[in-house]
Amino acid sequence: MRITILNGEPDPGSPFQAWLGAVAGHLAAAGHEVATLDLRELELKGCSGCWSCWVKTPGECAKGDDSASVCRSAINAGLLVLASPVAMGFTSALLKRAVDQMIPLLHPHLVIQGGEVHHRPRYARYPRFALLLAPGPGTDAEDLEITAAMWTRLARNLKFRTVLTAVSDRPAAEVAHALTAAA
Repeated sequence: MRITILNGEPDPGSPFQAWLGAVAGHLAAAGHEVATLDLRELELKGCSGCWSCWVKTPGECAKGDDSASVCRSAINAGLLVLASPVAMGFTSALLKRAVDQMIPLLHPHLVIQGGEVHHRPRYARYPRFALLLAPGPGTDAEDLEITAAMWTRLARNLKFRTVLTAVSDRPAAEVAHALTAAA
């Protein structure tokens, strides 16, 4: 299976970075095609709400940054994994900026689904979704629960089906196995 990991860790020398590398290594050893996008190394300008991705350049951000490659990698994955430390009650700005720029994966037109208003899907297939979190100083169980709930809700809006949320206090091999089983 093709697995895309969007790594929102700003510090390349962090323990979370090493743990995430171990998770990716276990996934690759299990035969998965793993692409890790280190968001700190990409040029992501952030969504300005210009809606060009729906009107002028359908399906692609008009800013000409790396968001098109992030979207392509995400939509072509069987499993999309968002990974980030949690600080001050939420994931990194790197991860939030990258996901904000995934709006081109949806159609601008709206439909009612399950009594809620959602965008129509642009594509026939969307990846499954997993969230990997690393608690930072002062992060408690409630912070992790709220963060996971917010990302699960956002995943639903982006047509991703959440299959797993895991915290970096679990062994990397165990998390990789859980990702494989859930996907």
